[in-house]
Amino acid sequence: MIKILFICHGNICRSPMAEFVLRDMAARRGLGDRLFVASAATSTEEIGNPVHRGTREKLREHGISTDGKRAVQLKKSDYDQYDYLLGMESWNLTNMMRILKNDPEHKVHRLLDFSDRPRDIADPWYTGNFDVTYDDVVEGCEAFLAHLEETGEI
Repeated sequence: MIKILFICHGNICRSPMAEFVLRDMAARRGLGDRLFVASAATSTEEIGNPVHRGTREKLREHGISTDGKRAVQLKKSDYDQYDYLLGMESWNLTNMMRILKNDPEHKVHRLLDFSDRPRDIADPWYTGNFDVTYDDVVEGCEAFLAHLEETGEI
């Protein structure tokens, strides 16, 4: 089983969006039992809070539920628990490395680094645009699944 941890600043917008989008994609492709997907924050400010209303509403439009998800923080021990630790933007990677200390197995990436157009995923907490964030997350998750298929991991 491949274990994936998505990470953003607060774990209430982008990383849970990616978590639930990838779970949905995997389930629709019959890969649900091949992937374990979770998400976490680099900060402590939203710990224990539910997924942001904008993310919940955007995912609900696509029949995806985030019920039961609460923000948690990335821990150094997560490095050994996951095969991929995928940040949403460069700043997330900086903060991830502050927590993880190093990346000897090259597990840390930005989600959209797997796409044809590597870039940051904008934080809808600040932009208010959950549509653009959703489109970027879908693009990243599709590209990431293609990577797993190309490398023979799934």
